[in-house]
Amino acid sequence: MPRIDREAAPATAVAAVPAVTALLAGRVRAALVLAALPVAVAAFFRDPDRTPDVRPAPVDDVLAPADGKVMYAGPGQDGVAPEGEWQQVSIFLSAFDVHMNRAPYGGSVVEVVERPGRWLAAYRHESAHLNERSDITVEREVDGGVRRVHFRQIVGLMARRVVTRVSVGDDVATGQRIGLMKFGSRMDVFVPAECDLLVRTGERVVAGETVIARWRAASVVPR
Repeated sequence: MPRIDREAAPATAVAAVPAVTALLAGRVRAALVLAALPVAVAAFFRDPDRTPDVRPAPVDDVLAPADGKVMYAGPGQDGVAPEGEWQQVSIFLSAFDVHMNRAPYGGSVVEVVERPGRWLAAYRHESAHLNERSDITVEREVDGGVRRVHFRQIVGLMARRVVTRVSVGDDVATGQRIGLMKFGSRMDVFVPAECDLLVRTGERVVAGETVIARWRAASVVPR
């Protein structure tokens, strides 16, 4: 059985109130039925182990940061991608997916920006810049240059909170846990043109295991 993240405690306690109330009222059958709710909420916070299998530099792999379905893979979208030339992979997480997020690329965390916002459905284009979100940038020095990957946690219609557990200055490994998003949501990954995208729209990906992009050998960005 996978471990359950600590963020489950308050949500599960609230979800258990109807079952406890029914039990105290002597309505045992109703309590048994209602007990399914806190079990389902706790299952949402499941945190299975994953085993990253990545190629080292100079050919580096970029992994999926979340379980879900690829809703877009291609050139960086206007109004979504950071300034500059990027390629983009957007992953939609349903309420049934594992919501533990992982670093798509290892290195030093050079930026973490948490932005308040709305709670539009995560599959909508404008959710990327209007919804509550957290932007994270990781850099790694390779052959005298730097490789940079930017990724973004975005809440959705059901998700109302982003949990980010890394800070500027932290060193993270590819596939390392970096936080989660509560209930249905979205993650975007932005990689430079020097990477080849290895997934297509409509594919299912697994956080910390599916390779979504790969750096071409000896491709670096000068500092």
